[in-house]
Amino acid sequence: MNLPNEFEEKMKALLGDEFEDYIKCYDEPRYYGLRVNTEKISVEDFVKICPFEITPIPWIDNGFYYDGEKISPAKHPYYFAGLYYLQEPSAMTPANRLPVEPGDRVLDVCAAPGGKATELGAKLQNEGVLVANDISSSRARGLLKNLEVFGIGNMLVMSEEPGRLERYFSGYFDKILIDAPCSGEGMFRKDKKMVRAWEEHGPEFFSKLQRSIITQAARMLKPGGMMLYSTCTFDPLENEGTIEYLLGEYPEFEIQEIAGYEGFAPGMPEVTKSKDPDFAKTVRIFPHHMKGEGHYLALLKKSADAICLSSPVAEQKAKKIPAELEEFFRDVKWELKSWRLDIHGERVYYMPENLPELKGARFLRSGLLLGELKKKRFEPSQALAMNLKMEEYAHTLNLSSDDDRLMRYLKGETIDVEDLVPAKAKGWHLVCTDGFPLGWGKVTNGTLKNKYLPGWRNQSA
Repeated sequence: MNLPNEFEEKMKALLGDEFEDYIKCYDEPRYYGLRVNTEKISVEDFVKICPFEITPIPWIDNGFYYDGEKISPAKHPYYFAGLYYLQEPSAMTPANRLPVEPGDRVLDVCAAPGGKATELGAKLQNEGVLVANDISSSRARGLLKNLEVFGIGNMLVMSEEPGRLERYFSGYFDKILIDAPCSGEGMFRKDKKMVRAWEEHGPEFFSKLQRSIITQAARMLKPGGMMLYSTCTFDPLENEGTIEYLLGEYPEFEIQEIAGYEGFAPGMPEVTKSKDPDFAKTVRIFPHHMKGEGHYLALLKKSADAICLSSPVAEQKAKKIPAELEEFFRDVKWELKSWRLDIHGERVYYMPENLPELKGARFLRSGLLLGELKKKRFEPSQALAMNLKMEEYAHTLNLSSDDDRLMRYLKGETIDVEDLVPAKAKGWHLVCTDGFPLGWGKVTNGTLKNKYLPGWRNQSA
């Protein structure tokens, strides 16, 4: 592979004697990864039912390698059930190493296409709130779909400049992830197009963006909160240089240790102006040290006694639950909290709790879309189907993952289900595969009328 001379010279200076080993890795194949959605299934249970060969990724507790040249996990029904996300192994590290707890308020600043956000949402276990933001509204639409497939409901999907987010969320978040736009040097092996992009926009261009994003994010973090900054590049200006800039602007931040792995290389204090040994607590991932592409990670904590503005929480008032919604939810094993309902026209949303005032913010989705109020009836959404567990809904159709009717359902076809339902069964049914929800259908006379979301069908055809 032809690499730019300027890039090679920089890597020789960074790696010294290891440079030749690094260059050899370009002749090796890329690695394919799969990350289990622990909000839907435990790692142990997934290993028992996984229909193809997988090998554990040693530094990611819910990550596995698979042979992407031989198998296509994106075509299996378990993919449509949201049991896993396909992601490059090193790219799993940032969300894995940010210590998110259920109930946290979490921000993913540059979230599309959703590899990190889906893991952060799974860690929350449907408690607290995940704000997943991407400046590109088209990319944010893909992000929304991935979060919905994963069954994440306690979310806001936004498309804002980080500077505008700050208006609503000053001093609000417990945890923030910044997977920053970067020059992409760590992805050259995986994607040859990244080399040409690097020649057009190199580290100098991206470091300005990164410094703007990280300082804006810093102001949205609560005192005592934690922020993880990551890139998929090797350049010191974009990595240690960005962290050094943050510490200069906001000395109340302190670099934290990151849970280790034998393949991790320490950050490089020697490339910074201060030469502070704490930069060795940051992590560099090199492809000649471990089975993954290049990355950089820095975990930072904001001092508990830091002084910052804090966005107040808006009041959520109890509302009357519409009769049609109440009737449908008699079959759902949920306690529906009326103050979390937000009704816009026909659409009914179930909002996360303890949000600030968000008037004027640009949303793609606020909360979990439960469905739509039609004339004297309620129609449940695809997002609700994915958020439910099979045992939480009274009327289900459970198809084996090797039943040929399953792929026909995912293509939007009507299917015969006489053998799966009582003779007089009718109305809404939650369609599942091996116990995991996929979507809705309406049963009449032993036939299932397909209600799988039309916009999701073409992928499975």
